Amino acid sequence: MKETNDILDKIGRRSGMTVPEGYFDSFVAKMSDSLPEAHPDTTPALEPKRSFWHKVRPYAYMAAMFAGIWCMMKMFGLLSGPGPDLTDINNYPGVLTALNDVTFVNDYIYPAVDSYELMEDIYMQSDSTTATDSAMLIDSFDIFGDSID
Repeated sequence: MKETNDILDKIGRRSGMTVPEGYFDSFVAKMSDSLPEAHPDTTPALEPKRSFWHKVRPYAYMAAMFAGIWCMMKMFGLLSGPGPDLTDINNYPGVLTALNDVTFVNDYIYPAVDSYELMEDIYMQSDSTTATDSAMLIDSFDIFGDSID
């Protein structure tokens, strides 16, 4: 006799669990008999009543999320310590050097300033002075090198 190395032949292919003969032939009929009858046309579908909390809940969750983000950013700010004073121009030596250079100011600052808006601001700020004083101030203001007429 020849010996085989196939393990399924040694232990057998049957596990002992079998389905009775004809079980699935009558399975559908037995299942439909055991289920209760449904009448979807006669019974209206009842929608659950939404309470106030169910309506407000998404907004409350969103507010809690933003409050948590704010608290987190506040803690990061407190832990990092005070930052530099951004309003003090002395903290920016490069800007001070550029503003002290006349060619830089003439090339980059003055072209960006609209002379009409500047004159209008001077006129609006001169509410305590008379109209002739304002006109004299505007006429004397020749920073752009052009005449104001």
